[in-house]
Amino acid sequence: MNLVYNIKDKPKFGQVILFALQQLLAIMAATIAVPSIVGNGMSQTAALFGAGVGTLVYLFFTKFRSPVFLGSSFAFLGSMFAAFAGAYSSVELGYVGLVLGALFAGLVYVIIAIVVKFVGVKWIDKIMPAVVIGPTVAIIGLSLAGNAIGDLTGGAVSASPYVCIVCGLVTLAVTMLCSVFGKKMLKMIPFVIGIVAGYVVASLFTVIGNLAGIPELVVIDFSKFQSITWVPDFTFLKFGDGFKKLFELFAEKPEVGQLNKGVAYILSIAVAYAPVAFVVFAEHIADHKNLSSIIGTDLTKDPGLHRTLLGDGIGSFAGALFGGCPNTTYGESIGCVAISGNASVVTILATAILAIIISFVGPFATFLATIPGCVMGGVCIALYGFIAVSGLKMIQKVDLNNNRNLFVVSVILIAGVGGLSVSFGNVTLTEVACALILGILTNLILGGMKKDAQ
Repeated sequence: MNLVYNIKDKPKFGQVILFALQQLLAIMAATIAVPSIVGNGMSQTAALFGAGVGTLVYLFFTKFRSPVFLGSSFAFLGSMFAAFAGAYSSVELGYVGLVLGALFAGLVYVIIAIVVKFVGVKWIDKIMPAVVIGPTVAIIGLSLAGNAIGDLTGGAVSASPYVCIVCGLVTLAVTMLCSVFGKKMLKMIPFVIGIVAGYVVASLFTVIGNLAGIPELVVIDFSKFQSITWVPDFTFLKFGDGFKKLFELFAEKPEVGQLNKGVAYILSIAVAYAPVAFVVFAEHIADHKNLSSIIGTDLTKDPGLHRTLLGDGIGSFAGALFGGCPNTTYGESIGCVAISGNASVVTILATAILAIIISFVGPFATFLATIPGCVMGGVCIALYGFIAVSGLKMIQKVDLNNNRNLFVVSVILIAGVGGLSVSFGNVTLTEVACALILGILTNLILGGMKKDAQ
């Protein structure tokens, strides 16, 4: 696509701040949602700080050539619950388990990166050509459609779905108008303008609802400003005597025929996290193939898949050390690059720094947390839609009159849209992973590796 700013371009300082704020708004809701879902005292601001740190690590390993932000990964939710509750062992060490789990997940990425470094990436192009990766990228966007509509119709304190829809559609309308008809900067920051417009409308509804005593009009929870925290509650500060207890477990003599309790605990965490990392690996490839098609540079070759994997894996661990949440590349960030036409890595760097700074600025972090889900739902309709469309663009040159290709695309789309997922204990193959695996198998079965299929 035609980019306004390419990877190495450096917008003016004021523009960079606005662009970074737009990226931050795009990834904010999902990043702070993960610690909210897990609970157990996890901090939203610490997760935001961790996301910023993880992104800085990712940029360093990718030589500042890959313009995408890393945020809290939803794929590890089950693993995080298991780490807290001691799902695979009778031991509960809380936050120690979270960080150890992120370490195992990162280790999986490091091992795969080493293999890729020596084996190369040609195998990816062979088993995942455009006919496979295109519809898979589309599924990433389509699989999030339910989240966007759910937020649009219900992301409020107590407001009716109709009020939520009005707020969300105002946000979407302003975003679209700025993107299509806006001049210069308005065209570059449609999300910022759209979210501000939606927030203003939601605020008006909320004020009227509170004054008139009509809860069906209350969209925003302004009470959050009464409990502002200025310093993130970092995960590593919550270890307490967790590691001491773990060492005590290692020191205990096991019963005959039983594993040492410390070893059993470590293995239980590895079982909870490592398999999920292999699932996220598939989404990692799809995300980077998608971003590559947008910026016109194959990121699996420059800076290289081994570097993106190292950045993602080690960045994920670094983020979890501060916020408890393993990180992953965000489709929302990629969608933001596509819509704004801004692929400048400087913007992503500024976003990471801004996320770290804002986590210490209580009022502003609280303001971001009060942006209602219905407003973000309006934005996400465009974000997720662009991800889906960018995937479909990849198969524009694929011959769909060929039944082999038609079957591959059909299997991926129906499996993904239908929500096919498979669980093995605490490990869940998401609809994206299942669709990709089925697509690869279908392509191989029908002779997709042959020259005539290429």
